[in-house]
Amino acid sequence: MASITLGGNPINTSGELPKVGSMAPNFELVKTDLSVASLGDFKGSRLVLNIFPSIDTGTCATSVRTFNAKASALENTKVLCISRDLPFAQKRFCGAEGLENVENLSDFKTGSFGKEYGLEITDSVLAGLHSRVVIVLDENGTVKYTEQVSEIADEPNYDAALTALEK
Repeated sequence: MASITLGGNPINTSGELPKVGSMAPNFELVKTDLSVASLGDFKGSRLVLNIFPSIDTGTCATSVRTFNAKASALENTKVLCISRDLPFAQKRFCGAEGLENVENLSDFKTGSFGKEYGLEITDSVLAGLHSRVVIVLDENGTVKYTEQVSEIADEPNYDAALTALEK
């Protein structure tokens, strides 16, 4: 369990993030066209998992925009933006913003991604949503970098995540 804050008030997550050097747990998440994507669908690509509570908050939207801009310059890299938002909301946001270099995936059906990856918020008004996390995977699904952002309202360390791709 990780202890993080929401507006300076302590809240908790359901577990620990996958360890650097371990294989990322498989997942099945819903795409904006309502089809299902699994981790295996991305084998051979480097991945940045940009995970957040909701696309409809300022910090979450900023992280999607920032990774969209930075990802366009990266070879063999995909940015997966993962939340419990409905796929319709994810599609609306990216369409309105003209974002084409990220793929939105939803954990709305079961929340199993948040539980498997140890990042589901377990208390506070955000209980059941995902905490703000970045996980970088190599082409084989090995975890290269993780960041559990300690304050939900703060942005992740974009440069550290992108630097992990170079290692």
